[in-house]
Amino acid sequence: MYHLSLFMKDSIQFFQRGRPCMSTKYVYLFANGEADGNGEMKDLLGGKGAGLAEMTKAGLPVPPGFTITTQACNAYYSAGARFPEGMWNQVLSSLKKVEYATGKEFGSISSPLLVSVRSGAKFSMPGMMDTVLNLGLNDETMKGLAVLTSNERFALDAYRRFIQMFGKIVLGVDGELFEHALDKIKRSVRAGMDTDLNAENLSAVCNEFKKIIRTETGSDFPSDPYQQLEESIKAVFRSWNGDRAKAYRRREKIPDDLGTAVNVVTMVFGNMGEDSGTGVAFTRNPATGENKLFGDYLANAQGEDVVAGIRTPKHIDELKDDMPQIYDQFLEVAEKLERHYRDLQDLEFTVERGKLWMLQTRNGKRTGPAGVKIAVDMVREGLIDERTALLRIPAGDLDQLLHKMVDPKAKLKVLTRGINASPGAAAGRVVFTPKEAEILKEKGERVVLVRRETSPEDVRGMDAAQAILTSTGGPTSHAAVVARGWGKPCIVGAGEVVINYEKNEFTVNGERIRRGDWITVDGTSGQVILGQAPLIDPELSDDFHQLMEWADNARRLKVRTNADTPADAAIARSFGAEGIGLCRTEHMFFAGDRIDFVRQMILGSLDYKRLERELNALEAELGRGALAKKRKEIREHLRKLKRDIEEPKRLYKGGLNKLLSLQRRDFEGIFRAMDGLPVTIRTLDPPLHEFLPHGEAATRKLARKLKVNAKSLLEKVESLHEANPMLGHRGCRLGVVFPEITEMQARAIFEAAVKMQKKGVKVFPEVMIPLVADLSELKLQADSVRRIASEVCEKAEQKIEYLVGTMIELPRAALTADRIAEIAEFFSFGTNDLTQTTYGISRDDSGKFLPYYIENRIFKDDPFQILDQEGVGQLVQLGTERGRKTRQSLKIGICGEHGGEPSSVVFCHKVGLNYVSCSPYRVPIARLAAAQAALGSQETISHTA
Repeated sequence: MYHLSLFMKDSIQFFQRGRPCMSTKYVYLFANGEADGNGEMKDLLGGKGAGLAEMTKAGLPVPPGFTITTQACNAYYSAGARFPEGMWNQVLSSLKKVEYATGKEFGSISSPLLVSVRSGAKFSMPGMMDTVLNLGLNDETMKGLAVLTSNERFALDAYRRFIQMFGKIVLGVDGELFEHALDKIKRSVRAGMDTDLNAENLSAVCNEFKKIIRTETGSDFPSDPYQQLEESIKAVFRSWNGDRAKAYRRREKIPDDLGTAVNVVTMVFGNMGEDSGTGVAFTRNPATGENKLFGDYLANAQGEDVVAGIRTPKHIDELKDDMPQIYDQFLEVAEKLERHYRDLQDLEFTVERGKLWMLQTRNGKRTGPAGVKIAVDMVREGLIDERTALLRIPAGDLDQLLHKMVDPKAKLKVLTRGINASPGAAAGRVVFTPKEAEILKEKGERVVLVRRETSPEDVRGMDAAQAILTSTGGPTSHAAVVARGWGKPCIVGAGEVVINYEKNEFTVNGERIRRGDWITVDGTSGQVILGQAPLIDPELSDDFHQLMEWADNARRLKVRTNADTPADAAIARSFGAEGIGLCRTEHMFFAGDRIDFVRQMILGSLDYKRLERELNALEAELGRGALAKKRKEIREHLRKLKRDIEEPKRLYKGGLNKLLSLQRRDFEGIFRAMDGLPVTIRTLDPPLHEFLPHGEAATRKLARKLKVNAKSLLEKVESLHEANPMLGHRGCRLGVVFPEITEMQARAIFEAAVKMQKKGVKVFPEVMIPLVADLSELKLQADSVRRIASEVCEKAEQKIEYLVGTMIELPRAALTADRIAEIAEFFSFGTNDLTQTTYGISRDDSGKFLPYYIENRIFKDDPFQILDQEGVGQLVQLGTERGRKTRQSLKIGICGEHGGEPSSVVFCHKVGLNYVSCSPYRVPIARLAAAQAALGSQETISHTA
């Protein structure tokens, strides 16, 4: 037989090499209350395998089986897609032990042992890898199963499922071919559902499926159970590197080198009649965190029927009425497992002819709001301590607590209701294919993906969509589980939605919704709403505030915010921000008609500065004692220059004065909002051309407004063009060439500060000079700021505590940080520009190739989203160390986008920064990540195992 030949081959190799071929243990058995592994071995056995071992040891009803390790998977890839030496022998040996434990025989006609072959990585990847059920069936063993169970229909149903799964997953046959064949036979016998097919119909289905395999592969469906097992194990190993698995790992930041385990488990059948069934349940609600059993089940069904959403299942509560004893037993098991693991458990079970079997327990995926509630509740229940609660929640999941919700006061046109599978609300244009969702997202469109049910192949489109709506499925279906894990609003089981893929439309209660129409998905209430419903910010729960209190008590790193307006500052403070780490003054310039004053200042400055330089040069020449004749020419030229300079001076100074008044008012509002907290204000940073009009028509319009010559204005706008503006005349270079701009901003800051201080507001301004490359640049700017501060404070008879520092965003600044710290009283690493200048990559142009780099793992992560700790991080660490050698008390933070990214926050804690600064809505994320860093967490920053 097939397996004996393999056994002999391995045995010959064993004797030829003269050493054991089973030195590495690749297979771990679990059967009849004993297991080789345990729940702590997730790295080796995967989450599913570790859970099966632990449940077996706990005496729970688990079908016998064995787990092939993740180490074997990695060895399989290292050996060029070949099983590692000795693994197959261990599989055969463990299979014999399973036969003994069950009293059945693999490949036997009279008492056939059937198994499932399922993936199971360390981190849950729902539906991303492959599963094969009912393995071991062929024409002969199917007949034996029919006799053994006295149920021919059941045996044929199991067989057709196996042929279909094996054909699609192992042999690579297009799954749609099987679906079309099944639908054709159902139509021919007028069967509405699969369960309406009788034994004769199912026999025809099996034959048709085998024909498809022969046509598509050129070979017959394999009848040898050992060949089926070997090929299925390989298929599960291969699925680790399938497109959908790789896409999921990229999104979830799961390493590629973990590998997947393979679980080979004795089949138990939920499709043996009305006293059988299968289900998936969570010990608490994974969407809301409510402490109540949550899930669903189907009578007379197999597991994929529930997960795939092919049939809309019953709520788990209905099991209490249908099978009361089973329900009570399952509830007891669920409570026992949650107490044992001290976490939300994701359970799979099957009832076979009135007997409960447990097929899975693992820590369950949950939404951000549910994660917070469950963690806080478990502390109150005494199951876990505060440290565990803080480490358990991936910091990024807090973003979901800030999801928009439908305004309860709004008038809505509700199309239908479904099952509220994942909370939050989002609006988008309807699309019916995952590919279209991807394409439209790339174009900046917001879409809602509408499907009958989703499958793992849809994962990219699901990621691209704002929300997901399915017409079938339950709260543990594929769509629900994935959406909850990603924090996307999702409604499943909206049975009134009738989808017509051919026409790209769906109908619901008399309404026809076409591709491109707007709908709103309210995953909190389960409402599908026509059009774009008004959305509002959510209210944060008491549990959230409790968690944040624990986080604040645990962390060392301060958390500030990037805020440019009083409104942003107030929002950030409500989220717990401890100051402003970056106030970008240029953002204020775009409000209302301020942009015209900025343009007036810029355009006036060009002629003003040119004429001023000429004046200074001529006056210097006079001072050196020019010849009498030449002195006369110089004086005449001077008189002309003094006349010519008046108009550009008026424009320049007038623009500055108007901006002074407006900026002072802005800063007053920000100081008021941040009463008692530090406010870091960056002086003007962008190149001047960003403020100027684009195109001839807009420039002529501005000329009319400013009452200047249009042709001259066009020439001036063109003169400001730079080939590489991000490395051009910007940042401190503007202030050096145009010191009046820095002086105006400093005056606005300190006049606002003294005014607010007189009103009882505690102000702590920190003036930050951007894009410093050399100490001399910083000295010029810092001297100007300090001189203006002294003038304003002396005049107001007020003392203001303030600091002058710099933004470290150039490699040279980081390398010479010891010199720069002679002047700077604080550093703030501008990691956006520091990444740009370290990599030599333009942020604005990187979209043309960075996605390819990430897709093909040339770069592990997008360095503009996740701090590059090996390169940019070294500059941050080096700059910190060198700066503090010069000024021991130097305050240091970061203010790029990385300030709210959890792993980057952990890095900032490690290198000894004082604070991170991030956008207002990421402040809670940074607070929790900072606490996790202080508590020594690594893994939990991104994942819940």
